[in-house]
Amino acid sequence: MHKARAIILALGILLMTAIPFDATAFDATPVDTPYSEVYRPQFHFTPAKNFMNDPNGMVFYKGEYHLFYQYNPFGDVWGHMSWGHAVSTDAVHWKHLPVALFEDGGVMIFSGSAVVDWHNSSGLCVAGKGGDKSCLIAIYTGHSEGRQTQNIAYSNDRGRTWMRYARNPVIDINESDFRDPKVVWHEASKRWIMVTVLAKEKKVRFYGSANLREWQHLSDFGPAGATGGVWECPDLFQLNVDGRTGLKKWVLKVDLNPGAVAGGSGGQYFVGEFDGTKFVNDNSPDQTLWIDYGKDFYASQSWADTPHADQERMWLGWLSNWEYANTVPTSPWRGAQSIPRVVTLKAYTEGVRLMQRPAREVQSLRGEHFRFKNEAASKINSLLQARGVNGDLLEIVAEFDAGTSSEFGLRVRRGDAEETVIGYDRAAKQIFVDRMKSGRIDFDKNFSGRHAGPLATERNRVKLHIFVDRASVEVFANDGRTNITDIIFPKPESRGIEVYAKGGGSGGGGGDAKLVSLDIWKLKSAWTDIR
Repeated sequence: MHKARAIILALGILLMTAIPFDATAFDATPVDTPYSEVYRPQFHFTPAKNFMNDPNGMVFYKGEYHLFYQYNPFGDVWGHMSWGHAVSTDAVHWKHLPVALFEDGGVMIFSGSAVVDWHNSSGLCVAGKGGDKSCLIAIYTGHSEGRQTQNIAYSNDRGRTWMRYARNPVIDINESDFRDPKVVWHEASKRWIMVTVLAKEKKVRFYGSANLREWQHLSDFGPAGATGGVWECPDLFQLNVDGRTGLKKWVLKVDLNPGAVAGGSGGQYFVGEFDGTKFVNDNSPDQTLWIDYGKDFYASQSWADTPHADQERMWLGWLSNWEYANTVPTSPWRGAQSIPRVVTLKAYTEGVRLMQRPAREVQSLRGEHFRFKNEAASKINSLLQARGVNGDLLEIVAEFDAGTSSEFGLRVRRGDAEETVIGYDRAAKQIFVDRMKSGRIDFDKNFSGRHAGPLATERNRVKLHIFVDRASVEVFANDGRTNITDIIFPKPESRGIEVYAKGGGSGGGGGDAKLVSLDIWKLKSAWTDIR
């Protein structure tokens, strides 16, 4: 423990004591792994080894995206929760940094967020060159012996080292399931807002603060929407609707486990108004709006302080599900994060809805490009084969004219008795991912399955934007109206791609669905720059 030190503030003198983190002593993320292991994702973030789950502390500061994450430095299953850390200039190519906040004295570091304290409202920032008064503040849940409290830490060197606030916890209500603080700046009320959950009560709790150290309870929201499991990992942000500056809505995102649409853990969101004190839902409390209809997109968090944040947010989520997170057949790591996604709002007749699309930065990975136009689905496969289109790292943009076909889509990661099917069921009006023959499915009884979400055709057309990695598929349908994210574990040699269509009515047959356009890019690995 180090000596207390006095920090002289512009508005007075506040005595602060701090305990420094010697993160390098606990760094368990070596950079000598080849990143070529079986099932190692090539453009999704993974730790070099050991267990990772929720993204935390998402903030953009001085040209860097920060990704903190729930991490066990000592094993490949959940435990000893700490905050791992990586930085990137584009949210695609990542550089590992030492563990930022680690379990200490039996207190695990659960999920939370980070903000830029631009004007030193906390009094924890040390003035830098040119009079810069800003620093990073992390807000996290401390978990110990069945008790959860909210705490802060601060960094004056761009997140490279962290100090705990000496007077932690900043909020303690003597509860065992009170966690996951997301802190945002609310401009209208000129104060910080903390969004937390009372997990078992299925409630979101709001707090306000002028200085990030002293917090006042403002209001609660919920239960509403899906309530089948505990609530976790909230997020709160405001966006323009349809890109219009005059129409804004607030999004309150809450995850739950179990009880998600595909089983196990998943995410939902609410659209409404937030006045700096309370959130009011635009929709009926019994309506559930799902973020993703697959099984493997959880605990998503948006980056704070990114450019153009009022028009779109960028976030990512954990690619796994608590039903099998500790048993997926990867080694020496477990857990991956999704590609970065841009989140926007769009108005429909039924209300304002969340849209997701791949961040444009992912295009930096594009390599060889193949393009086809106006080809019958039944004839495209010979063209794909002739041009040698296959692979385990692919970006696919396919626009189908459904014709009278009852079902159509693509089969990816095809090999000996293996395939992952991404299709559209016309009768059910659903987009789906079928991973029942996707490869390794024997490690958990809940893994295999077919996951579907609602999707109406537009002018009898369906557009699919698909990312295929060594151990996942991410599907954005009709410009992100419906999304499905699933992890898969095929053999390395399962690299085939095939278009298919089934006939309408009772006659069966090959179907007459047509590819209006098909673009396929072979993608490069993002790991080559991580060292």
